[in-house]
Amino acid sequence: MLEAPKFTGIIDLNKNHDNFDLSQGFYHKLGEGSNMSIDSFSSLQMSNGGGSVTMSVDNSSVGSNDSHTRILNHQGLKRVNNYSIAQSVNRVKVSHGLSDDALAQALMDPRVPTEGLENFDDWTIDLRKLNMGPAFAQGAFGKLYRGTYNSEDVAIKLLERPENDVEMAHLMEQQFQQEVMMLATLKHPNIVRFIGACRKLMVWCIVTEYAKGGSVRQFLAKRQNRSVPLKLAVKQALDVARGMEYVHGLNLIHRDLKSDNLLISADKSIKIADFGVARIEVQTEGMTPETGTYRWMAPEMIQHRPYTQKVDVYSFGIVLWELITGLLPFQNMTAVQAAFAVVNKGVRPNIPSDCLPVLSEIMTRCWDANPDVRPHFTEVVRLLENAESEIMTTVRKARFRCCMSQPMTTD
Repeated sequence: MLEAPKFTGIIDLNKNHDNFDLSQGFYHKLGEGSNMSIDSFSSLQMSNGGGSVTMSVDNSSVGSNDSHTRILNHQGLKRVNNYSIAQSVNRVKVSHGLSDDALAQALMDPRVPTEGLENFDDWTIDLRKLNMGPAFAQGAFGKLYRGTYNSEDVAIKLLERPENDVEMAHLMEQQFQQEVMMLATLKHPNIVRFIGACRKLMVWCIVTEYAKGGSVRQFLAKRQNRSVPLKLAVKQALDVARGMEYVHGLNLIHRDLKSDNLLISADKSIKIADFGVARIEVQTEGMTPETGTYRWMAPEMIQHRPYTQKVDVYSFGIVLWELITGLLPFQNMTAVQAAFAVVNKGVRPNIPSDCLPVLSEIMTRCWDANPDVRPHFTEVVRLLENAESEIMTTVRKARFRCCMSQPMTTD
């Protein structure tokens, strides 16, 4: 069992950090039009795209496609052709397309020393073995890149240290160390494999295995909301449940379980990713509310009430529904409308009429408004294994033929 005092960098659960939740749980895929925006302190700006709830000290838009971030104003970087880049461009191992990427240059600049990771020195990466590829997504505080480490395909998360906000920088440091601690601790076939991390003056770096299949949400979107084969849907749901059973067995909470954070490996197995907002379950009164994403968020989190590991179980119920139907939860509502409907009207996604009773039972119990009614993941795994056996022996249909033509809300 993990205990918070043994790890530096865990955010103090007794303090209120509501205005500084630094979740990196959502990134805008570069090259696509963004339909999400970061919440400012004074307003919620949500849209149909997923509405991840994150606080920002500025009103930056998620997913702007240029390279301008706050790091461009750092005095250690000079501006060239309207971009700020490290002076030693020719001495870093980055692809040609990254010559104007300030974050990548700040990481790879050999003149700036690499800082070790407190208590995790063995996980400090050797930047000489890291080759930066192109950025494929970006969020409020950083970007995701593809690259190689020791010739292995990897995903590289770069987070920018705020230059002029000491408190924000301290909190981001805590989030960074927390995610490193989580990833270095978690070793399971259904958890994304941690490769290493490092720190530099203006940037933090986390390197994990690269999932060639992208996220479950991307996979479903490419299928144009068509449901996946039932056997595959249950197999992937089992992957998630087994991974979360392991996570909860360590007294951890993911807090942002959703299809965007479920990655598909080459063998189509699922890897749970993005533990940037995961927390050790010690006490819930001081936990930051509104982390995660409204469409998958348990009502107690939406309402800022104390919560437990059962928030992950709720989110899993929504994910299972996604896998079975192929649809985005509450697709005809904005994220805020979905949150209001979930809390105030008890609305949940419509279960297909031809859904197996065992799967319907799992979803219904997982997203029950009462956390005590929701099963533990150990039971979810058992129920899904029973469902898998039933499908293998009795179900002939390859997939559900469901069409959500009617609204998902009831007045």
